[in-house]
Amino acid sequence: MSPSPVAVSPESTLDIRVYYEDTDAGGIVFYANYLKFMERGRTEWLRALGFDQSRLARESGHVFVVRGLDMAYRKPARLDDVLTIRSRVTKVGRASIHFAQRAERSGELLAEGNIQVCCVDAGSLKPVELPPELRATLESIQG
Repeated sequence: MSPSPVAVSPESTLDIRVYYEDTDAGGIVFYANYLKFMERGRTEWLRALGFDQSRLARESGHVFVVRGLDMAYRKPARLDDVLTIRSRVTKVGRASIHFAQRAERSGELLAEGNIQVCCVDAGSLKPVELPPELRATLESIQG
């Protein structure tokens, strides 16, 4: 799994539009959907850095699982809003990556969280070391 040459940035952004399916009966984004939006932010950032998770799973049998998180919700998002998901790496462990992520609408903070992701063997679900190339890339942008 060798990364493609890309400009490595300490923060990633991903714009996501809120669809009807993302909202609850009150017409606001259901709180758990922010976790989905943040998952997309992490996944697309890793892909942009040259690390495709499906290829990693196929080639090495390693997958990522969420080990822990804490979230704070500030203001609601609504149907048709465009949210910017900001992601940055705060810590790289032997088998884990810690992300700080924010959901914003036009620069206004809506939700923020700290998510710890662990690299595990797909069969046993036991922690395994991060691939060296991924670890080196993430350590170079960790803030």
